[in-house]
Amino acid sequence: MLLVALTPRDSSEVSRDAALVHRLRHQDVNAFEQLYKRHSRVVYSLVLRILQQTQTAEEVVQDVFLQVWRNAAQYQESRGPFVPWLLTMARNRALDTLRLKSERQRRREDQAEELPSISAAPQYEKELDQKRRATQVRTLMAQLSAPQQKAIEMAYFDGLSHSEIAAALQEPLGTVKSWIRNGLLRLKEGLSAVS
Repeated sequence: MLLVALTPRDSSEVSRDAALVHRLRHQDVNAFEQLYKRHSRVVYSLVLRILQQTQTAEEVVQDVFLQVWRNAAQYQESRGPFVPWLLTMARNRALDTLRLKSERQRRREDQAEELPSISAAPQYEKELDQKRRATQVRTLMAQLSAPQQKAIEMAYFDGLSHSEIAAALQEPLGTVKSWIRNGLLRLKEGLSAVS
């Protein structure tokens, strides 16, 4: 019901957004500014409602519009108006941010419960261990198929979502998820066998 109230009321508004997105695909900064002015408030309202923090909401709105700038080609007018697509993207990004924050909080709490180590390893041993682990990961990554390597690199080093990776590689979303999941399982098995 929220989306219905926020969507453009007539076809001229819908076609105006579509025209702006079309210009945006050609890196038209003016079109981007117009889209931002037209829709940033409604995106901010939705994100703020989910996150309940103004600073974080502002950051997420910036991320959403940056994603619009980078991925304007992903919007398909034939699948529906621009505003619901934009709000879905904003909602997903806000929920991802919320999940990430709760995961970080959980990790902090878990670390606070752990007792400090009685003996600390000398720094050089720690560095050698980190180098050994990095070498193991590189070796195990080299054993993965090329699509698995690429998908994992895009997810963990480029910070792309599974949907963004699927679009970039022009592969089905389920295939990309399988590559990443199976690749990570092989890495985990390889690392636990060595440890």
